[in-house]
Amino acid sequence: MAYTVKGVVVKAKNEPVSVENIIVPDPGPGEAVVDILTCGVCHTDLHYKEGGIGDEFPYLLGHEATGRVAAVGEGVTNVAVGDKVILNWRAVCGECRACKKGQLQYCFNTHNATQKMTLEDGTELSPALGIGAFAEKTLVAAGQCTKIDDVSDEQNAAVGLLGCGVMAGIGAAINTGEVKRGETVAVIGCGGVGAAAIAGAALAGATTIVAVDLDERKLTKAKDLGATHTVNSKETDAVEEIKEATGGFGADVVIDAVGRPETYKQAFYARDLAGRVVLVGVPTPEMQLELPLLDVFGHGGALKSSWYGDCLPERDFPMLVELYRQGRLDLDAFVTERIGLDEIEPAFEKMAAGDVLRSVVEL
Repeated sequence: MAYTVKGVVVKAKNEPVSVENIIVPDPGPGEAVVDILTCGVCHTDLHYKEGGIGDEFPYLLGHEATGRVAAVGEGVTNVAVGDKVILNWRAVCGECRACKKGQLQYCFNTHNATQKMTLEDGTELSPALGIGAFAEKTLVAAGQCTKIDDVSDEQNAAVGLLGCGVMAGIGAAINTGEVKRGETVAVIGCGGVGAAAIAGAALAGATTIVAVDLDERKLTKAKDLGATHTVNSKETDAVEEIKEATGGFGADVVIDAVGRPETYKQAFYARDLAGRVVLVGVPTPEMQLELPLLDVFGHGGALKSSWYGDCLPERDFPMLVELYRQGRLDLDAFVTERIGLDEIEPAFEKMAAGDVLRSVVEL
């Protein structure tokens, strides 16, 4: 039998979101229905609302979520009813060329639920990142459910952020940037993803971590998460300040968590010779980058893009939850406020103004 639940929908580009009755079908083969417990308000959801990702409206927003499995379809073996899960948008296929090379974190054919959730009038919904978790229940591919050890109701909001932004930032440092003990790191842009990259660099053992932003509030939070130096790039030259903090050489790893040509150039020129640049901020389609090819050659090193922190959810989520339980990763620091389904529109406004790291919906 299908479920009728409340969910947050945007029906057209730049329209305000609305709480609607949505129909969630019983899970089919390889699918699962999940009772949503918490879901972070991520910038990606705002991109969907603004039409920056696609035009397959209406969208059921939300993807950065914890939940409990309510029902599973035929053939599902990775999770069972009652399991606590973090939802992910990389349900690996096991068959594509990346998977067959043993690089599951780059799976080129990640999959979602086959069936569609709908509005009450039968209009099909496009779930954000194949998840759609601003809802009391959602339908996903079973592979999008990563089982974790149970945590308290109070902790659900924090661990759910591993589903997207926090994992993207931590992974950009640890997985993509391969930060090593004793290295120097700079992070440009200290919103949710950039702040997580700082926490990831600290976890990896970086001894110098330079946080760069235009907002003093974000720089203060960056210090709480492990930054050893802060640079307000509205007031000073970020490249020169990063070099000064790293003995005049530049950082071993520079992470661009903004994703603009200007910040990428800062990252490129703020690294040491043979250093690594990691782009984890998402550019928009019209952006163009120009760099002298001789400088690209002369600096050596590596220019990398980080997709979802190059994470493998079944490997990384449980590990990071355990570090959180041990007090070695402060996920609570990312939760600025806890809200209800009817407070998402104001949460978008707070996010755009830089007033929050994460608003988290609790159901």
